[in-house]
Amino acid sequence: MELQQIAPGLARDAAGYWVAPNDAAASYPADAHDYCLSFEEESFWFAHRSAAIAAAVRRWPPAAGPIFDVGAGNGYVTASLQRAGIRTIAIEPGRTGAANAVSRGVSEVVCGALPSAAFREATAGGIGLFDVVEHIEDDRGYLRDLARYLQPGGRLYLTVPAYPWLWSRNDITSGHKRRYTSRTLRDAVTAAGYRVDYATYFFSLLPPAIFLGRTLRSRLSPREVARASSRAQHRAGGGAMRGLAQTSLAFEIRRIERGATIPFGASLLLTASVARA
Repeated sequence: MELQQIAPGLARDAAGYWVAPNDAAASYPADAHDYCLSFEEESFWFAHRSAAIAAAVRRWPPAAGPIFDVGAGNGYVTASLQRAGIRTIAIEPGRTGAANAVSRGVSEVVCGALPSAAFREATAGGIGLFDVVEHIEDDRGYLRDLARYLQPGGRLYLTVPAYPWLWSRNDITSGHKRRYTSRTLRDAVTAAGYRVDYATYFFSLLPPAIFLGRTLRSRLSPREVARASSRAQHRAGGGAMRGLAQTSLAFEIRRIERGATIPFGASLLLTASVARA
């Protein structure tokens, strides 16, 4: 099904993306897209998260339709899934992020958000919310509203930051409303009418570093210092150290591919299906 059949209410923008006819407010800093773009390609965190997401999608595949990557940012995950042969549509409310996704080579980019009257219901094989729902005040209501866009057999894919005790200034400047535990994320998803297929922590090596490098340090540092520290942490000290970090976390991808869980980590990954009667 072509994009214009999935979302007949779109208009083409000269920048190369499509535009939904409604503006969507997002709890996200105005300069965050370009800030993230400055280090995404060098970040072991973005690379590992995308690998974990792709492993989950392979293990629990979507229905026949495309995955809607909602709140796609600069299209990093969308591009990764597209390279894996999985049709994925980037849906991003910010024009800067949408333009960056086009520049990254993402083939289908919509500047907009869900829910939206521009999109037909029951057209998504899956919906991805990758570090998105922590920005939403009413996470349960939001997840419930998205269910109607899934085809029968479609799946929801989520990643979120883990552990309230890791809360730092970085969460505040990022526009987060909360951090989750496995229990609170499962509760939110099931209360929204989904059946959880799988849930696991990942980034198992990072909580001590985040606690020392962000949670404690950010209480003493201005926003600019905290941001500089965050960028350095993403780069993991350079190419060799970045490669070592990815190698050290590679076991998580193998566990996700087998459907095994990881008991501890700085992020959570969850897949779910609509619990229809």
